This record gives sequence, C-alpha cells and structure tokens, in this order.
Amino acid sequence: MELKRQTEHIWYMPFETERDRPNLGYVKGDNWSLAIDAGHSEDHTKEFYTLLQKENLPLPSLTVLTHWHWDHTFGMHAVNGLCISNEKTNEYLAAWKEKIEKNGPGEFLSLHESIRHEYAGNTPVVVTLSDMIFKGSMELDLGGIHVKLMETPAPHTDDSTLIYVCEDKVLFIGDCAGDDFFTGNKSEELCRKLADNIKEISPEICVEGHWVPVETSDTLADLTAGI
Repeated sequence: MELKRQTEHIWYMPFETERDRPNLGYVKGDNWSLAIDAGHSEDHTKEFYTLLQKENLPLPSLTVLTHWHWDHTFGMHAVNGLCISNEKTNEYLAAWKEKIEKNGPGEFLSLHESIRHEYAGNTPVVVTLSDMIFKGSMELDLGGIHVKLMETPAPHTDDSTLIYVCEDKVLFIGDCAGDDFFTGNKSEELCRKLADNIKEISPEICVEGHWVPVETSDTLADLTAGI
C-alpha cells in the first residue's frame, strides 16, 4: 500500500475492499494537519500513520469524521491529536460504545464478514467519542489552507458530513452518496438534496469513501441517475 498524492496539500491512503477499509485523507497546512476519517481499527490507523511518516509528513493534529460507520471511526482510540464530528455522529458512537462495553462485540462482528476479517485474532473492539462536536458547519484554518465541514442530508446515513478543502477544490464525501447500509435503499429525495449541496459547493474533485477520486460530474451523475 502506498500513500497517494492528490494535490499540493492533499494525500490519501487508498481504500481496500477485503476489509472494507475506506480512503483515509490527509490535508497539510502550514500550522496544522488534518486527517479525514479515523480508520476501521487501530491496525488500519497505524498503517496510515506509517505511510505518512515515510513521506516525512507530520501526524494529523486533527481528525474529522465523515459519518459514524465503524470502518471510518473505530480506529479513533489510536489517532494522534483530537477528533471532530457532528453531534449526531457522536450520538451513534456513544450508543455503540455502550452496547459493546455492556454486551461484548458479538452484534458488531455479526454485521459483515469484512468486520470479522478486520478484527481477526480476537482483536479488541474499542469505541471512543469525539473530542470536539459541531452542528451545521464549521471552518478550520490549517495555515494557508481552509477546510469547511458541513452536515448534509444523504442517502447513506443521516449523520453525513462533507469536508471541503477550499484552496484545492477537493470535496471528501465519505460514503454519503451510497445506499443505506442497513436497508439497501437509496432515497431519490436525499440523493437530490445531496447533489444540490455538492453543486453549491462546486468542487472540482470528489473523494468517496470506497472509490478512487473522480471529477464532480461523475459523482453528480451517479446521484441523479434515474431521478
């Protein structure tokens, strides 16, 4: 696995299908560095950090979450610096933290084979909460680079956050353009609302959770197909 460079200020660790690991993004400013999503597990997070260190990039000062799903968040206990999420994402994490600590990881491990692969060998399942919470939107100044965090309606889950790197015109959308994981449904209304929000932001590139970065027109075409 190699760290890929997207723009002058952005790198990412590519997704992996077998363990359902998403792209992990990285933005370097003059003063601070930011990771997008925390990883599926401690191992995932540590592998990401190893790649950063090989490129002589500082470990992230901040990590922002695109949504609560485990493949994007259950590595939070291993991150460097602070984690940021919207309020609803943190509520989901709190619910799963309580459930796993009370009843064990059985329900979580039963959700999908990729999870059992990620946590093979009785790897502990650790859920932690965000350090910083926002509602609606939030803007970060990393030093020469500005990043906007924006909650959005989306078909995949109801706690989606878009992360826009303004100067590089790159939008990290996590999995928000996909089907609802638990039902398999993809609401046309939510697709339309998400597409409208992406159009308003007007990025050049969209980085989805489990796909290669694409031109924004490709993401919009996927969202509006059949509508």
